[in-house]
Amino acid sequence: MTRVDHRHRHLDRIAEVRAGRTPEKVGYPIGIRETEVVRTREVGAGLLRVTLGGAGAAGFEAHAPDEHVKLVFPEPDGSLRLPEPHGAMLRWPRPSPTTREYTVRRHDPVAGEIDIDVARHEGGLAWDWARAVRPGAVVHVAGPPGGLIVPHAYDRYLLAGDITALPAIARWLEELPGSARGWAFVEVADATEEISLSAPGGFEVCWLHRGDRPAGTGDALARAVTAVRVPEGERLFVWAAGEAGQIKPLRRWVRDVLGLEKADHDITGYWKRGVADFDDDH
Repeated sequence: MTRVDHRHRHLDRIAEVRAGRTPEKVGYPIGIRETEVVRTREVGAGLLRVTLGGAGAAGFEAHAPDEHVKLVFPEPDGSLRLPEPHGAMLRWPRPSPTTREYTVRRHDPVAGEIDIDVARHEGGLAWDWARAVRPGAVVHVAGPPGGLIVPHAYDRYLLAGDITALPAIARWLEELPGSARGWAFVEVADATEEISLSAPGGFEVCWLHRGDRPAGTGDALARAVTAVRVPEGERLFVWAAGEAGQIKPLRRWVRDVLGLEKADHDITGYWKRGVADFDDDH
């Protein structure tokens, strides 16, 4: 009897969705990998890039701009509690180990490197780790579990978020076709946190400076985004992420003002003021 290899079925589905007209979340086989730090470097004043590699990075997959991995950290007593492979999924220990979720900023399969950009958060677990970690340190990476595959069939794209969403927005702009049109809004503290973006020529990039206002407060991002006027008859896809309370008005805007179908937008709370390791169910 001939055996059919289904291990790469998700790649066929990704190609089908990308060539179609409707976005779809496509799952990948989830693994737990033992990688090592290759190098770190600052990306603007607000992000610290940790590049991971080593033998454990072989076979890593990255297919969507906002896909994420979990970095698994040791417990306060120094023990490390890792998930175990369970078919195409992972079985996580209970209670859950200490993890933090990050966007895959870049994956270079030839070099065997994975970039994770950590946003500045004084006193935060991952930020303190990223500042102190040195090349050769072992890092366990779970995922990504899949990603939202968005066809290149829209007339325009609108991307918005704060600095925690900047890695995903940067990757979005790099991976959209050169003919893509739209808007990108990014709220940062000031000009020192702005970074170079490789945006298609038809994109308007707007940096919003919050100044001395604490991160995750104010309505500047929502006001700027909702002031956009979409040409009549054009299909729009909206992607937004950041502090949960700040982006909440955008959920109402895409639903009540733009009238977008559920498939035509993806708005996610990446973090919430005062909550460690926030998980947005939306």
